[in-house]
Amino acid sequence: MSDGDHVNEANRVEGETDHAAADRLTTNLAKMDSLTKRLVGALAAKRTSDPGLQGPGPELYAKAMAAYWAEMASNPGKLIERQVGYWGQALKHAVEAQAALTQGVAHPAPDTQPKDRRFANPLWDAHPYYNFLKQQYQISANAISDTVKDLDGLDRADKRRVEFFSQQIVDLFAPTNFLATNPEAMQRAVETEGDSLVKGLENLVRDIEANQGDWLVTLADPEAFQVGGNIATTPGSVVFRNRMFELIQYEPTTAKVHATPLILFPPWINKFYILDLKEKNSLIKWIVDQGYTLFVCSWVNPDETYGDTGYADYVDEGFLTAIDVVKEITGQEKVNAIGYCIAGTTLAATLALLSRRGDTSIKSATFFTTLADFEDPGEMGVFLDHDFIEGIAREGKAKGYLDKFFMGRTFSYLRSNDLVYGPAIKSYMLGEAPPAFDLLFWNGDGTNLPGPMVTEYLTKLCLNNELASGEFELLGETGLGLADVTVPLCDIACETDHIAHWRGAWETARKFGSDDKTFILSQSGHIAGIVNPPSRNKYGHYVNGDTAETADAWLTNADFHEGSWWPRWEKWLGKQSGKKVAARAPGGPDHPVLAAAPGTYVLPKDAA
Repeated sequence: MSDGDHVNEANRVEGETDHAAADRLTTNLAKMDSLTKRLVGALAAKRTSDPGLQGPGPELYAKAMAAYWAEMASNPGKLIERQVGYWGQALKHAVEAQAALTQGVAHPAPDTQPKDRRFANPLWDAHPYYNFLKQQYQISANAISDTVKDLDGLDRADKRRVEFFSQQIVDLFAPTNFLATNPEAMQRAVETEGDSLVKGLENLVRDIEANQGDWLVTLADPEAFQVGGNIATTPGSVVFRNRMFELIQYEPTTAKVHATPLILFPPWINKFYILDLKEKNSLIKWIVDQGYTLFVCSWVNPDETYGDTGYADYVDEGFLTAIDVVKEITGQEKVNAIGYCIAGTTLAATLALLSRRGDTSIKSATFFTTLADFEDPGEMGVFLDHDFIEGIAREGKAKGYLDKFFMGRTFSYLRSNDLVYGPAIKSYMLGEAPPAFDLLFWNGDGTNLPGPMVTEYLTKLCLNNELASGEFELLGETGLGLADVTVPLCDIACETDHIAHWRGAWETARKFGSDDKTFILSQSGHIAGIVNPPSRNKYGHYVNGDTAETADAWLTNADFHEGSWWPRWEKWLGKQSGKKVAARAPGGPDHPVLAAAPGTYVLPKDAA
C-alpha cells in the first residue's frame, strides 16, 4: 500500500470515528431529553410537607437585617471599610487577571487564596478562566463570612444561626456546583461525548423519584450491602418483641461470661447496626468476645399508625420493658446499660425516673456521645429553634410521623460539602456510581420518628432543657433532673462530634449526681470516634482523673493515649459486672427465640 493509500485509509478511519462520536453525542442528547421529562414528572409529584421544614423562619432574617442596619447606623465606618476592602481585593485580582491575559501567555494571576479541597483539580490553579472564577468566589465568600462574624446586636444562638445559614448559601453557589464552571465535569462530558451527563441525569432522576420529589443524594451503592447478609452478621437471636422494639440477645463466644448482663440502647433515629457493620469493626461482636451477655434493642421504624406514640412510650414500652425482660431471661436483679446519642439522653431520663422510684435495676450506665444538658447545643443548635420545631410539630400532627428524609437531610447539611455537594458533583455531574461504602449505606438507611415523640423531645429536652434544669416530667414523676442520676457511669464523647459536641457532653456528665464518674474523650466524630476498634489503632483518646471547672480546663490537663478507648472502658465495665458464670444461650422458657439476628424491625418493610 502506497503512502497515499495509508493517508486515505487514516482519513477514512478518522472520519468514521468522528461520525461515530457525533452519533453517540446525538444519542446521548436524546437520552437527556427523555430523562429531563422524567425529572419534570418526578418533581411535579413532590410530596407536600410543612414549609417550616425547609429553612429558618422569616423572624431570623428580620433579626439579621435589623442588626445589620443598626450596625450601619451606629458604626458605618466599619462596614464601609469592609465593603471597600472587598471591592479593592476583587478589583485588584480582576486587573491582575486581565494583565496576565494581555501578556499573551495563558497563565493565571497570582493566587494567594487558601487551599480548599473543592478546588483540588489542577485546572483550578492552571487555567486562567477557572482560576479567576475560583479566586473571585473565595474573595466574595470570605467577605460575606467576615461581615456576618462581625455583626453585633444578635444573641449567641441567633448569631450562630445567621452564620450557619449564610454559609449554606455561600457553599451552594460555589463554582464547583455548576456544570459550566466546573472544569472536571466539563472535561468529562467532552471526553465521553455526553455519557457522563446522561449517567448523572439518571442518578439525579433516581434520587428525586426515590425521595418522592424531594432531593437527597444517594451516598452509597444500595445494592452492595444486605443487612444480615454482609453487614450486621454477629450471631444472635430475637428473644422479645413488642410494638416498640425487638430485643436481640447475642450468642456467647466465651465459655464464661460476667454475671451482670449488658443492654445497649442505640438511637432510634438510625438503625442499630452501625455498631455491627463488619466483624473487624463491630463493637457488638467485640463486647461479646470480652465475655459479656449482650442484649441490643432494635427499634421499630414507625409509620402513621404510631401517631399517638410519645417520648414516655419509648421509656415505658422500650427502656423499662427491655430491662425487665433482660432480668427475667438472665435471672439477675441488675443490668448494666449503654445509651448512644438520643438513647443516651433517654437513658439519663430513665435513670432519674428509676432513682425517684427507688428502683435499682440499673447497676451502671455508659453514655456514648450524649447530650442531656442543651444549654449550649453546639452545631445542632441552628435547627433547635421555634421555627423548625414548630414546623416538625405541624408535620408530625398532620401525618403522624416525621419522615426519615428530613432528619437525614438535616444531618447532611451540617457537613454539606462532604455529604451533599461533593457527592452530588460526583454522581450528577461526573456520572459516577455511588461507592460501596458500608457506613454511608447505613447513613442512608434511616428511620421515621413518631410525631408526638420528636416534638416532645425537641421542645422539652432540647429547647426548654428541662432535664438539665431539674424540671422534667416523666410517667407521673415530676421535677426529674440530672442530679437524680447516681449510679456509677462512664461517659464517652468525641472530639469533632458535630451532633453531640464534646463540651456539651462533658457538661452533661458534670451535672450527673453520681460520685463515680469516668469521662473519656475520643478523637474523631460522632460515628468514627465510637466505631474505633483496637485493631485499627487509628484514633486515640484523652482521660483525666481530676475534676475541672470547665471542659477546656479538663482537656488541658488530660493525658492522651494512643489507640481505641474500648479496652479502657471494658476494664471499667468489668468492675461493674460481677463474677464469671457459665455462658448463656439466647432466650429461655418464657422467652423463646423469635427470629435470628438482626431481626425483622431493622429490615426494609418489604423484606421483613
